[in-house]
Amino acid sequence: MSQSNKLVAVYVARGETEAQIIKGLLESNGISCLLKPSSSPSVYVFTVDGMGEVKVMVWEKDAEEARELIRGKNHD
Repeated sequence: MSQSNKLVAVYVARGETEAQIIKGLLESNGISCLLKPSSSPSVYVFTVDGMGEVKVMVWEKDAEEARELIRGKNHD
């Protein structure tokens, strides 16, 4: 498997809502991503010891651009 085919975490959100916002930002800028929850879905919307965390995963080739977008750097 080449490096560009490897998924890497570029952000760890504190919950599904935050993860969806980051996903929308990335996808609106042409970066495909998927969300990987740290545990099974729950009716609880809070995080306890990382249980509600959601990793935002992108292809390794897009990771640096994704991190810059998340940090708020402009891409002209």
